Parts: sequence; C-alpha cells; structure tokens
Amino acid sequence: MIKYFLIIFTIVAVLVMGIFGFRGRKFRDTPVQIFPDMDVTDKLKSQKPDEFFADGVGSRLPVPGTIVHASDESIYPVEFGEGREGYYFDGKFGDYYGSGMPEELELKPKNAEAFLARGEERYGIYCSVCHGVAGDGNGVTSKYGIVGIANFHAPNYKSDQYPDGRLYDVITNGKGNMGGYGYNIPVRDRWAIVAYVRNMQNAKNIPLKEAAQTK
Repeated sequence: MIKYFLIIFTIVAVLVMGIFGFRGRKFRDTPVQIFPDMDVTDKLKSQKPDEFFADGVGSRLPVPGTIVHASDESIYPVEFGEGREGYYFDGKFGDYYGSGMPEELELKPKNAEAFLARGEERYGIYCSVCHGVAGDGNGVTSKYGIVGIANFHAPNYKSDQYPDGRLYDVITNGKGNMGGYGYNIPVRDRWAIVAYVRNMQNAKNIPLKEAAQTK
C-alpha cells in the first residue's frame, strides 16, 4: 500500500513541478500563481494612461483641500509653526496665554467672513466628530464611550476663563484623550478654528428674538 502511495505521490510531484515550474525559473508566459502573496499589486506608473478614469489620464491632480507637507525649511515652519515662538505660533505672550486674533492674520471686515467660513470648514473636518457640529461635545465618538469631550458652551470654556491662545495650544498639542493637530492643521487654520468656536459660543448667547431678526 505504501509502495503505491509513494509511486502516486512521486508522479503527482513531477507533474506539479512540470506544470508550474521551479522557483526562480525564467520563462515568457504568465506564471500560474496559487498563492500570489502580493507579488502582483494594483498600481499606476507615472505618466501612464488608466482606463479607470473617464478621461483615461492616470496622473491626477490632488483632491481639493490637500495640504502640502513641504520639506523646504523656508515653507514648513511658516505653515505649521515648527520651532517658532510668538503669539501667532504658540498662543502665548511670554508664559501666559493670550486672547484675540494675532496681527499676522491681517483680519479686516472684508476678509473676516471668509476666515470664519474657513474655520467652520476645518472644524467640520477635524473637530466635529468629537465635539459635535454645535460644539456641545455630542459628536459621533461620544456614542462609543469616549469620555471627557469638551463642551465649548460650558462656562469654563468661554474666552474669559479659557483664553484664545490656550484653545489654540490644545489644537496644536492636544490635551487628555485628544491628540495634537500641529502636524495636520496649518497655523492659520488653527486660528480660524478658534475664531469659529468663539463665534459658535457667541451665537448661542444671542436672544431668540434677536437671532430671528438677523435671518
């Protein structure tokens, strides 16, 4: 019985090696891969066409809102504030957190609305998942047991007790369960988020009758 098993096993082994070949063997035909092990992956070489896209062009422009992480030292520190000091970059005047928007933003009545709109957009991307669209701490993550999420409408987060610079610092470096976004959000956008949070706080304090008149 063992004799026949060995004969059959030998024949099968020879057939397998004859059909699939030895590892390292070179041939022109497409190899048969029983276990691909990621030897072949979907990829697109630069400047090559791609039928996946309607226009057939494989090289695509970055999606809107893409942030360039530049290695140029003349650009990176300015955009993300790495290694920079001063209120605009760290939210402090000396050892104390400051309040108000930095002069570097050059905010004027004509560009303030666009600045707040930018803050609303960035807040929606980075902050609302935890802090909620309304800033009340009831974001998506709060439904999954994440505790300690700040409610920006609580008295201790108002500007008289929680300076703008401190809010900016938390966005940059994180606090508690919240990680910092200093490497994800440029300096100007962090201040835009601070301005939008303050705008949300102020809007909630407007009497209903007055709010209705502004619509």
